[in-house]
Amino acid sequence: MNRFFTADVENGLQVSMSLNFQSVVQNAVVLCIDDDPVILECEQKFLETFGYTVLTALSGRKGLELASVHSVDLVIVDYYMPEMNGPEVAIEIRRLRPRAPVIMLSGAVDIPEKDLQVVDAFVMKDRLGSQLLPVIAELRNGRVSNGLMLTGKGISAC
Repeated sequence: MNRFFTADVENGLQVSMSLNFQSVVQNAVVLCIDDDPVILECEQKFLETFGYTVLTALSGRKGLELASVHSVDLVIVDYYMPEMNGPEVAIEIRRLRPRAPVIMLSGAVDIPEKDLQVVDAFVMKDRLGSQLLPVIAELRNGRVSNGLMLTGKGISAC
């Protein structure tokens, strides 16, 4: 059985996440950081459906606060955010939770290589539904498959 979550983002981008309930349910804690509450809610519902415990933060600072008091297995962070952008948050997350992989999301395609170097993986927002779970699985298993390519230090699924 498949379900779909769809979120319309202000710039007209529509994000659809397909849920396949035949997938393996997970039991990890994921911290999602995004200044767009619609995207954040969509990510949360999507990941919770697969058994993830999801913490959410609407800013980099709030995300860092959560990471400092909760055991976090994986972090998903938006690239463009006010105050602290995704790479800045990723660097601080590394200090707090060095073992937690960091996935950066963006609707933009022109992410500088130096910004990709500070994360483990990059996923385009318009491909969340098809790429997020495989990227998480690869990072949690510590390997890279043929469907994902290395970008700097991490994986790109764009």
